[in-house]
Amino acid sequence: MSSLAQETVAAPLQLGERISVDPPVVLAPLAGITNVAFRRLCREYGAGLYICEMITSRALVERNRKTMQMVSFAADETPRSMQLYGVDPAVVAQAVRMIVEEDLADHVDLNFGCPVPKVTRRGGGSALPWRINLFDDLVTAAVRAAGGQIPVTVKMRLGVDSDHLTYREAALRAQDAGVAYVALHGRTAADFYGGQADWEPIAELAALLDIPVLGNGDIWEAADAVRMVAETGCAGVVVGRGCLGRPWLFGDLAAAFAGVQETSMPDLAEVSKAMFRHAQLLGEWLGEERGVIDFRKHVAWYLKGFTVGSDLRRSMAMASGLAELDDLLHQMDLDQPFPVEVLGRPRGRTSGARPVSLPEGWLADRTSRAVPFGAELADSGG
Repeated sequence: MSSLAQETVAAPLQLGERISVDPPVVLAPLAGITNVAFRRLCREYGAGLYICEMITSRALVERNRKTMQMVSFAADETPRSMQLYGVDPAVVAQAVRMIVEEDLADHVDLNFGCPVPKVTRRGGGSALPWRINLFDDLVTAAVRAAGGQIPVTVKMRLGVDSDHLTYREAALRAQDAGVAYVALHGRTAADFYGGQADWEPIAELAALLDIPVLGNGDIWEAADAVRMVAETGCAGVVVGRGCLGRPWLFGDLAAAFAGVQETSMPDLAEVSKAMFRHAQLLGEWLGEERGVIDFRKHVAWYLKGFTVGSDLRRSMAMASGLAELDDLLHQMDLDQPFPVEVLGRPRGRTSGARPVSLPEGWLADRTSRAVPFGAELADSGG
């Protein structure tokens, strides 16, 4: 572990009167990843605001069984943070009222950043801010439905593509509506997850808005978070793909925001313990077999850069019980040091630019408040 003393990077992030996030680090919602088990594992390494997987407003209102399971929070998890996706202001408002009245969460984040086709082709996610009046209606409806009881925030991208940028006006509208912060990912929907995130618009919003602006995009190490705050003046950071297979990153981030830059490099023995702990927590939530099956997708992320035979990796990716997984983990060469060559490298999705799927005629009328037919998704999850 290397360390370098520095000045404190940023103040705690205040959301309303009751929530203080220290350090100002937010775990981005990741479909199929940021469930109650993974959030708990990350919290064991460091503090922050840990947001659950994206929840669709209609599915929540209709009490879809899968969705209601996804909004589980650990008994000691605080604040409880939920991200909502929706396109219809009335449905989103109904979902927020439900969250408040039934005490389902302490904070709601609105998704205007998702670039995946099944979302954007319905006018949702990163497509929605182009229809700026519909965006305004939705954010205003959500804040009013919250009634000052819980803070509402917004996460978005730069726009649909480089010719259809939306972040400036959308951020100003969100501020006027009363959101607690705006988080900006330095990519357009068309960029998807490729290339390099553009941090200059984050700096622009940090100077433009009176509310906190959080930066998102290409934070692979704690040093990247420190650099983002220094270069943009943002109030904190949102971390997504950088924590895949590396929950200890949140320990590094906590140290960095306290003024000490650290880089955790656990050997394979320590990584294997984290892997088993992750699978255990998933088992507590889903039942052992389903939990270990759900864990399979994490194996490659945890083992990135380590020398582990293809047969052993394949067996781990087919395990269905904790005892079986534990036996396989102990078959690895656990004395291997952490592979330094993977530090600072992209993790998870890296697919690049692509045309954005949009509803027919979506770009033709920016002022329209019309909600596309069938815009609301009936269930949650990626």
